[in-house]
Amino acid sequence: MRDYEEVTAFLGEWGRFQRVIFFLLSASIVPNGFTGLSIVFLAGTPEHRCAVPRWANLSAEWLNNSVPLEPRDGQAAPSRCRRYSLAALANLSALGLRPGLDVELGTLEQEPCRDGWEYSRAVYRSTIVTEWNLVCDNDWKAPMSTSLFFVGVLLGSFVSGQLSDKFGRKNVLFATLAMQTGFSCIQVFSTSWEMFSVLFVLVGMGQISNYVAAFVLGTEILGKSIRLLFCTLGVCIFYAFGYMLLPLFAYFIRDWRMLLLALSLPGLLCIPLWWVIPESPRWLISQGRFQEAEDIIRKAAKMNGVTAPDVILDPSELQDLSSQKQQTYTILDLMRTRNILTITIMSILLWMIISVGYFGLSLDTPNLHGDVYMNCFLSAVIEVPAYVISWLLLRNLPRRYSMAAALFLGGCVLLFVQLVPSHIRALSILLVMLGKFGITSAFAMVYVYTAELYPTVVRNMGVGASSMASRLGSILSPYFVYLGAYDRFLPYILMGSLTVLSGILTLFLPESYGMPLPDTIEQMLLVKGLEYRPASSSKRDSKEEEENPEILKSTAF
Repeated sequence: MRDYEEVTAFLGEWGRFQRVIFFLLSASIVPNGFTGLSIVFLAGTPEHRCAVPRWANLSAEWLNNSVPLEPRDGQAAPSRCRRYSLAALANLSALGLRPGLDVELGTLEQEPCRDGWEYSRAVYRSTIVTEWNLVCDNDWKAPMSTSLFFVGVLLGSFVSGQLSDKFGRKNVLFATLAMQTGFSCIQVFSTSWEMFSVLFVLVGMGQISNYVAAFVLGTEILGKSIRLLFCTLGVCIFYAFGYMLLPLFAYFIRDWRMLLLALSLPGLLCIPLWWVIPESPRWLISQGRFQEAEDIIRKAAKMNGVTAPDVILDPSELQDLSSQKQQTYTILDLMRTRNILTITIMSILLWMIISVGYFGLSLDTPNLHGDVYMNCFLSAVIEVPAYVISWLLLRNLPRRYSMAAALFLGGCVLLFVQLVPSHIRALSILLVMLGKFGITSAFAMVYVYTAELYPTVVRNMGVGASSMASRLGSILSPYFVYLGAYDRFLPYILMGSLTVLSGILTLFLPESYGMPLPDTIEQMLLVKGLEYRPASSSKRDSKEEEENPEILKSTAF
């Protein structure tokens, strides 16, 4: 019996076919980079104050003093949500009294902004905040929109795997790309915040589903030596490239509807890829469609300039893993023993905290000192070296110490942000970017580390449960940013403290670098302080030890 890798070995590892698949699938992820974080600019909140209607009949002097001052960032600034009573101001203005001289402003009655708000246009021409007045009593709605997008991501992550298993990787990839692009275009015509938010849930479902489908398709088509490279540097860096494009689009397009349309249309460029990217031969074989799989392999051989054997896929010879009856495992098996329960709890906490830090820092860029567009661009650029460093660390150093170092770096610099003097703004931005660097590196490594900790029989469920915790963290992250309205440093204190805590937590996980992957629950790693001890010393087939690491590369993301 031969497996798929052995049957297709004649194709080589890095021919023209593999290069085309690598770069096209990675390129299909680029729109995800600016779709996932577009809310940073779509829901940007400009400076605002209560509007005073023309019929108020106030003198210019009273008009300029119609809004009380409040402390903000150590300075007095016009209140965003209160104004002095217009009826009282009209009477005082009619009597010819002067504010601050004849009348003490602090004694005047105040009222909420009953006639709307005036918004600064220095940064944004329009956003969903200015369009639907998502400020003051309604300021919870902007972060709610972001959370609803991540709710869509959570729902999409539930169904994407099952859909691709049933309908094929390629079909799901392009259907969900169409879903992401189509609903984003419909969002442009939203008539209310409620309509915008419901559509955003659907966009989130499409975004994660095509991301997962591209990952699975790439890992199943590409060979062993290229798979880990695709899962880290390939897809992640192209995602970062898309993230870099977001502030460039937003800088030149300041109206939220036109910006959203401009961010949606690049998805149409993926349409021609339908005729270039093939279905996964592995999936076709699992469905018994051997002739279609063989046709794809022969085309790949032709692109690579190699001669294919007369018979490539012999159903009687090819090992069909799906036909082997195996014991059925459920999510409850992640809690069967003390050891696997401990790793499950620690992994869930780790993923949730890292997700809060990553998305919290990404969404907080408009609140940093300096130009919002430049800060967002720097936040995207810093991800590229973070992914490269994580790849190098995964190849050469122990997992838990690499992850703990990245998390300690990210958490500590965030805690130091509050100590930076207010006039040294460049230093505070540098510390935030270093924090983003550390947390992004840890985010890239945690996929691989988690997959190595779980035994083969529950690895997908273990990574899936941890990924679900990550989605919950992303749903919570907008509200960490929202706390900045009450105290500018509170989000950094909370995210920094949690990140340092997760770094300490990582040190209590067993080491997996250079260790054979466990196959069964009985072989699960024991958590014994800082030591690594296999639960069973049973010897495994040497072929399994060679092939098991590849399971990691095809399921980690």
